[in-house]
Amino acid sequence: MKTSTLLKRFLPYYRKYTGIMLTDLLCAALTTVCEMVLPLMLRYLTDVGMNDLQVLTLRMILTIGGIYFLLRIIDGMASFYMAYTGHVMGASIETDMREDAFAHLQKLSDNYFNNAKVGQIMSRITSDLFDVTEFAHHCPEEFFIAFLKAAVSFLILARINLLLTVIIFLLIPVMAVSCTYFNLQVRKAFKRQRNHIGELNARIEDSLLGNKVVRAFANEAVELGKFSHDNQEFLKIKRQTYRYMAAFQNTVRIFDGLMYVVVIVAGGVFMMNGQIAPADLVAYTMYVTTLLATIRRIIEFAEQFQRGMTGIERFTELMDAKIDIFDEEGAQPLGEVEGRIVFKDVSFEYPDDHTPVLSHINLVIRPGEKVALVGPSGGGKTTLCNLIPRFYDPTEGEILLDGRDIRNVTLQSLRNNVGVVQQDVYLFSGTVYENIAYGRPGASREEVKEAARLAGAHEFIEGLADGYDTYVGERGVKLSGGQKQRISIARVFLKAPRVLLLDEATAALDNESEHLVSRSLDRLAAGRTTLTIAHRLTTIHGADRILVLSGNQIVEEGNHETLMKKKGIYYQLYTSAEIGQDG
Repeated sequence: MKTSTLLKRFLPYYRKYTGIMLTDLLCAALTTVCEMVLPLMLRYLTDVGMNDLQVLTLRMILTIGGIYFLLRIIDGMASFYMAYTGHVMGASIETDMREDAFAHLQKLSDNYFNNAKVGQIMSRITSDLFDVTEFAHHCPEEFFIAFLKAAVSFLILARINLLLTVIIFLLIPVMAVSCTYFNLQVRKAFKRQRNHIGELNARIEDSLLGNKVVRAFANEAVELGKFSHDNQEFLKIKRQTYRYMAAFQNTVRIFDGLMYVVVIVAGGVFMMNGQIAPADLVAYTMYVTTLLATIRRIIEFAEQFQRGMTGIERFTELMDAKIDIFDEEGAQPLGEVEGRIVFKDVSFEYPDDHTPVLSHINLVIRPGEKVALVGPSGGGKTTLCNLIPRFYDPTEGEILLDGRDIRNVTLQSLRNNVGVVQQDVYLFSGTVYENIAYGRPGASREEVKEAARLAGAHEFIEGLADGYDTYVGERGVKLSGGQKQRISIARVFLKAPRVLLLDEATAALDNESEHLVSRSLDRLAAGRTTLTIAHRLTTIHGADRILVLSGNQIVEEGNHETLMKKKGIYYQLYTSAEIGQDG
């Protein structure tokens, strides 16, 4: 992205901190004035001493020294404000950007996360924004100081010797043009660094989360080899970055020396011809030194500038990720929900590969009805359920909840009324209590315990080392599959939704755990509109209706007895399952 485009996207973050920024720039001006006064004082003392030493008194020297000491106190106070409050402002902007990025991630659909690496996303909202603190603080400050020093230096130097000043200042744009190439290469190298550190994070995360599989297959050496390859690639990119940075800084040093050569040679010639006084040449040299120090500081800041711009670019790319699922204009919250669901000519295909998943589905589910979804893998069962809470939107057709198109109600009210229990249970790193309370933030401890009782989880929770305050570990690793599933059911009990989606909730459990969890699910489903994706067909005998999905459509419909009599796909699936269990 162009630098100008990125700056336009970044500048609004200063709006909250306008007062701090203006004060910071005022302090920057004060420090600049304090620095620029010293050469004038020395020029005055030198001129007086060389022309009439009798005029140079102790009182005059002490007065000048006192004025300069007062200026240094002002400089110290201004510098403290810049170093402390200015940096806090930069950190606050970084924090605001990170919050915006995280909030944006919450609005992105499953399709985005299906095609993104978590390590890359984490890199964009953490390490990529670290350099924004320095950038946000120093960028306006450094350029403002540079402008002031360049302007003041030019005016003072021009009064001393205009021709020499013009020669000096003509070298600056030549230096800027010469440095541009290396500056751009540094920017590209930083972008490659950011991208690769995201890949490195993704590699580490993948290996650590799958550490049991790694150990089970004794593939530690394989993982180390893959990590070593990525790590060496990162070193290669950094080596390239440092080469461009070194070339960039060396170019600056060459022009730095060239300017001093001009001052020495041209200044010496002008002084020999009486066109510049010795005291003026001393002051001139000091101002050129100040000017060169400013240019050098800006050049050095260019590295920080490029780091900051790279972070902003990666942040902008994340913020530009399209939000597919959002509240339509005029969307209203749901009121009391009965749970009547209607699919009207619904079709769906994933946007990235456009493979048809559902085709012209027409379905009516009555309030409180228990519907089971069965069929071959890839038939669209999970997708059909995912359309109800709007994890995806239909490609065609509409879905109604109590007669209202779900796209015309607010997402929060819709999802508050839809509970999901999945096969792959996700527990957050924290306590048992915190994981259940996640179903309804703000619920009392007694309400959490009652939800656990209804889910059949209270007894085993009380038997844990710290009861409800037991730490469950990363992704709940300290609990068994059945325990995790009952905690997730308790979470949904606490939420108390009117519509319930059970996505193969017992498929991965052993027989004993399945029995316990099934009893919990039966209690949870009582009185609620329930859609169950069945893996073990023996568990859905009691369903009011069974839908068989195959070839992207509903091909059979009825209760267990009716479908068995048809001897169609359901009959084949059921008898195959029985044979498998007998075997």
